[in-house]
Amino acid sequence: MKNILIIDDDVELAEMFSDYLVQDGFAAKAIHTGAAGLALALSGDYHLVVLDIMLPDMSGTEILAKIRRENSVPVLMFTARGDDVDRIIGLELGADDYVPKPCTPRELVARIRAILRRTAAGRKNNGSNIITAGALKIWPEQRKAQWFDKALDLTSTEFNILETLADNAGRIVSKDELSEKALGRPLARFDRSIDVHVSSIRQKLGQQADGRSCIQTVRGKGYLLIRG
Repeated sequence: MKNILIIDDDVELAEMFSDYLVQDGFAAKAIHTGAAGLALALSGDYHLVVLDIMLPDMSGTEILAKIRRENSVPVLMFTARGDDVDRIIGLELGADDYVPKPCTPRELVARIRAILRRTAAGRKNNGSNIITAGALKIWPEQRKAQWFDKALDLTSTEFNILETLADNAGRIVSKDELSEKALGRPLARFDRSIDVHVSSIRQKLGQQADGRSCIQTVRGKGYLLIRG
């Protein structure tokens, strides 16, 4: 049973989502202040955190930044519908995905399942497969990646994207395909999630000797991981 933590100061909404998750086979706990939520998020007892961007004592982005300094627990952020700035900031700080408010319990559960499914997928392998693309090595079953023998500190979604690109090294992968495989959902119109995640991955990889990123943008088509 997967343990889900909901951090949201809307008591009625958070409790409703918590009850729905329990009915759907999860264990769920709703917390209504940022400080208490942060402590639980860092406890290691939860498989995923649902985090509201607006809280009375701490901002959701502040909490997310503190979580990411400590661990890589998947984080799904609640954002105001149409607020692209909060979404982009959340993704840049390491959120795995976002869901705009208002949303239905069914949509929330679908997003949670998609993140958990992709997080767990690699662990079901027998440990024998390693993806290699030039200086990049990925161990899917361990959710581990190295660049020039240096461990990469990736969020769950960043790992999924990089794994998909590496598994298709030398081939253009469309944003739609990356969204389906890495986020577990279709790419919505004007959705910049994949672009923000790729930008973060590029920063963590750094530049090659020739000054280029190993992840190339192919305008109008998608992204390509260079083999060499």
